[in-house]
Amino acid sequence: MAQFWQYCSSRSSCSPCFVGEKSIRSSGRDLFGYVGIEAVLDQMRRKTMKAGFEFNIMVVGQSGLGKSTLVNTLFKSKVSRKSCTPNYEEKISKTVKLQSVSHVIEEKGVKMKLTVIDTPGFGDQINNENCWEPIVNYVNEQYERYLKEELYVNRKRRIPDTRVHCCVYFLPATGHWLRPIDVEFMKRLGKIVSIVPVIAKADTLTMEERQEFKQRIRHDLKANGIRVYPQTEYDEDPEDRILNDKIRENIPFAVVGTDKEHQVNGNKVLGRKTKWGIIEVENMAHCEFANLRDLLIRSHLQDLKDVTHNIHYETFRVRRLNESNLTVHGLALSCFPMENGTNRTNGTNGTSDRSDSESHL
Repeated sequence: MAQFWQYCSSRSSCSPCFVGEKSIRSSGRDLFGYVGIEAVLDQMRRKTMKAGFEFNIMVVGQSGLGKSTLVNTLFKSKVSRKSCTPNYEEKISKTVKLQSVSHVIEEKGVKMKLTVIDTPGFGDQINNENCWEPIVNYVNEQYERYLKEELYVNRKRRIPDTRVHCCVYFLPATGHWLRPIDVEFMKRLGKIVSIVPVIAKADTLTMEERQEFKQRIRHDLKANGIRVYPQTEYDEDPEDRILNDKIRENIPFAVVGTDKEHQVNGNKVLGRKTKWGIIEVENMAHCEFANLRDLLIRSHLQDLKDVTHNIHYETFRVRRLNESNLTVHGLALSCFPMENGTNRTNGTNGTSDRSDSESHL
């Protein structure tokens, strides 16, 4: 057992006091007084505010579901491709072509480089077979790019992070069950990126229809083994589990997006005006936009980045390094000398496996 003796500084003749392995808490009455350990948090905050941070969000869904509008509503900025392109005309793409737009958003001295990856053309065709492949390839390409930067001998002090931290998947408010394309997409993407499903344009459903639709979706997610964020296995402690259980009970979020303000009881609110009244975006009685915003920005933004790095990217890194090791091992075996001092031969004619090795290279 680690032991040491401490003496009181006020009396030199005082007998020593035994102290075991227990930690010593500093307070005004303790022997050594205040240390200032919590100042580390201020140091980290200052460095983060100077450097800023990155957050990459992907939006996936059919055209006309309000993806661009919802992203603009989330960050209260014109960050989507539609709002950034003058005289933009919506055209249905023949294939899924990913488009990314980056902006630096600053709030109270904190800078965030936000990258929005849009997927025009997804689910818009008559035959949508394998329409998720360009998205899967894009996510893996960002992991590959980050891995290459890590493997350089002289690495950058700060590796640019283009990995997708969250994928918001838009479900049309049909009121029925998940479509086959929804099931197949979330099955495949849920293994490599954090997916948050939302019901787009939820104001087209009544409250009763909305609740029934959400229950059906949750049933389909469980029946098909689809993993959506936050997963129960990622809960670090009971406090996180309580918070995440409340989130899981509300998934998928029924959301409404708009970038227009209206006067309600003398206050300006974001909302959609109908002949029956104004649907307030941030009013929990009208839709669950506030829950989605809190999840993506206020409570789980850093956790989304941590899950991306520690779970999804780590899984990709291990697989790629194992593949590289197998390739290198195979090349080494093909050139390794036999016990009689000759090279490993190819068949009975005595020719070496050099051509096979070169083909691998």
